[in-house]
Amino acid sequence: MPGLQKETFDFLVNLSKNNNREWFQVNRSSYEQAIADFQQFIFSLIAGISHFDKSIGALEPRDCIFRIYRDVRFSANKNPYKENFGAFIAPGGRKSNSCGYYIHIQPGGSFASGGLYMAPALVMKAVRLAMVDNRSEFLSIISNHKFKSTFTWEGVDHLKRIPTGFQSDSELDLFLRLKHITPSCDFPDDKLVHPEFDLKVVEVFETLSPLIKFLNQAIQ
Repeated sequence: MPGLQKETFDFLVNLSKNNNREWFQVNRSSYEQAIADFQQFIFSLIAGISHFDKSIGALEPRDCIFRIYRDVRFSANKNPYKENFGAFIAPGGRKSNSCGYYIHIQPGGSFASGGLYMAPALVMKAVRLAMVDNRSEFLSIISNHKFKSTFTWEGVDHLKRIPTGFQSDSELDLFLRLKHITPSCDFPDDKLVHPEFDLKVVEVFETLSPLIKFLNQAIQ
């Protein structure tokens, strides 16, 4: 099973320095080679995840990978291209309403994550109720030694107070205040091109899978 090719990493480095349409058109062949490599990488991740999470079903990489083109209509940043490759692996692919697994490849900022992001208020309330009603199960997931040594919650937006209708709980307070349920695992640049990088990402996602299952049961 492959890691990413060095040329894929180099393309993203160069794109970050030349984020304009003229450069991109001249280097389109490099982009096409890089995205083909990323597609093969996502194919490997899908195959690996399917061994421990059958819910993702039959997925094609193209169903999971986000477009590189940015919507700049309402953004102060007018750069036309994202400076990363990203994919969301979940039932139905990147447009899924289910919780799933996210991989983000960007020089100096690569990470694996997953869970529930920018969910409507009623969905977040259902998840918080599930945390309270199934307290022991939830705490056993996020307190697991491997989970704690793999993931961080740093950088996840949170509310200043416990949401209305919920009581303070020393072990649950942090999680009840989260706006997104998205723990993450960072990867240094040198790991991206390691021949077994995909195996490492699959291992990270397997550690995340009990939380994904818990969240999906809460919202479905």
